[in-house]
Amino acid sequence: MTELKHPELLRSCSFINGKWQNSGQQFRVLNPATDKEIIQVDEVTHQQVIDAIKAADAAQTKWQNMTSVKRGEILQKWSALIFEHRNDLALIMTREQGKTLTDAKGEVLYGKSFFDWFAEEAKRVYGDTIINHEADKQIQVIKQPVGVVGAITPWNFPNAMITRKAGAALAAGCCFVVKPAAETPLSALALAYLGQKAGLPDGVFNVVVGEDAKTIGKELTTHPLIKKFTFTGSTKVGKLLSQQCASSVKKVSMELGGNAPFIVFDDANIDLAVDALCNAKLRNCGQTCISPNRIYVHQAIFSEFKEKLVLALNNVKQGNGEDKSNKIGCLIHHQAAKNVHAMVEQAKQQGARVELGGLTEEPSASFYPLTILTNVKHGDDITRQEIFGPVLTLISFDDEQTVVQQANDTEFGLAAYFFTDNIHRVHRVSTQLEYGMVGVNEAAISSAMSPFGGVKHSGFGKEGSKYGLDDYLTVKAITLGYK
Repeated sequence: MTELKHPELLRSCSFINGKWQNSGQQFRVLNPATDKEIIQVDEVTHQQVIDAIKAADAAQTKWQNMTSVKRGEILQKWSALIFEHRNDLALIMTREQGKTLTDAKGEVLYGKSFFDWFAEEAKRVYGDTIINHEADKQIQVIKQPVGVVGAITPWNFPNAMITRKAGAALAAGCCFVVKPAAETPLSALALAYLGQKAGLPDGVFNVVVGEDAKTIGKELTTHPLIKKFTFTGSTKVGKLLSQQCASSVKKVSMELGGNAPFIVFDDANIDLAVDALCNAKLRNCGQTCISPNRIYVHQAIFSEFKEKLVLALNNVKQGNGEDKSNKIGCLIHHQAAKNVHAMVEQAKQQGARVELGGLTEEPSASFYPLTILTNVKHGDDITRQEIFGPVLTLISFDDEQTVVQQANDTEFGLAAYFFTDNIHRVHRVSTQLEYGMVGVNEAAISSAMSPFGGVKHSGFGKEGSKYGLDDYLTVKAITLGYK
């Protein structure tokens, strides 16, 4: 990583209580585009995880007693440092995760926006005064930080999934211990370095890195000093972690898997829908939990939509994310590419036709090409799975009621999209879709100001927005007597 302007951002061990902690046992971090080693990082020990939790607990009282204005000032300094180092942070992310530099820079700025937002929003944590039914009593309601927060974040957004959680937690007055994905620990460690430069007191923000997810996760979900646990990842793992949290009755928020429908009605602006779909699916090579997974297109416009989509994606260049001419990078590792290929092959066996892309044999690296499938039927196996890759499945429909039922026919409920110029349909469909977030004539639905989260097996709790602080606060009722 000699290309870094600030090589000190590249760290190789956990950050605990304001210090970089070695362990003597390393694991390799690979560049998925080249399968070459970037660096070896120290595997956190079980005792070091406990030390991080205890350090956060020791710092908790001082941090929560600091004014929200002061906490906000530190977050703003941290945000400014992220912006100053954005190019280096993007390069680190591209190397460890595989997304294009354009995507990586966009994520760095997106992640920064959560520090900006919560630095201000923490000042607006209001309580209430309730008039009691008895004349000599009054009820005051105040909000207080829940306490030390444990977090596990995924590899697909190694910067923003941390800042979205940590921004809210720290602004609310909670200390933080996070385990980033073993595939992408470097972005998290770079954030920790900048946080210390911004003035974060020791113990307030801790990063524990390692491949032993089971041991680290067990400690973060069961240790009695952790009062709140937050997770972004698969539904399967989220269910297990939720069960572990129940043993100590922790406050929990889960942002889990998705299976997003993308509906294009016959009265939609087709060019707008195609452009929105391409942007949403190209982002991070389709490896986002809100990526359109099932594309339902009205039969009256199906042929025109398909032709325009193929034309739009036909010449998209794919390759190493560091090459600025590439619009799409690779998947997180070789196995992910093989998984996507297996889904496509299974879809073909069930009657799907490849209109663009695909492979004739199993991929030999982490790359899988942009692929468009038609003749896909609702209920086919590929419509039941979260693809997490650059594959678009086109499904024809002929009436509104049927497509809404099909869109809701999944255990997931994170994000949904539909395109129409009918204002009455906008109201009907947006209220009938069983999803935590709905994009209407728009696929860019995530921002620091908007609540992010799902329903059903896609989890619970909200991140971002004014609601994002609620998961890190407790409500206390104080009854005052005047006798």
